[in-house]
Amino acid sequence: MARKKKGKSDQPPQRKRLKRAQRLQSAKAWLNIYQGQKIVKDYRQRYGVDWQTAFTELEMLEVPIDPEYKRYVLQSAEAQLAAKRRKKTEQEARLQEELGLDQDEHFAFIIGYTSGGAPYGLTWEEWELIKESEEIELLYDDDELDDEVQEGE
Repeated sequence: MARKKKGKSDQPPQRKRLKRAQRLQSAKAWLNIYQGQKIVKDYRQRYGVDWQTAFTELEMLEVPIDPEYKRYVLQSAEAQLAAKRRKKTEQEARLQEELGLDQDEHFAFIIGYTSGGAPYGLTWEEWELIKESEEIELLYDDDELDDEVQEGE
């Protein structure tokens, strides 16, 4: 097995793990040397924060920000977030449709509906019991396999 190199970390950079107070202190020094044009975008990327947080913290640091630009960016970010949520729900619905799985808060697997429209099928409690029994069977099968290996020796 390979050894892990010294000094390498699985965590993101330190500046992306800072709390707000630490970030503001670090940002003061960063702003003194910053020479770019897109300060909000660069701040957001450097410190790993969302648009709203970037605007708030830059305003706390008294960086002049055009209110029209702020409104436009925040609306755009909200629209992107809504589109992402919508896409995720559509994908989940398509997956359920493809698999033929139908479920709700009472049933893990709806087999069908009565003539009155009430669903029937496997409840979540029954589903958990089945999963537990399958896990027990897997453990039992492993024990049988161990016994067979010991008998063969």
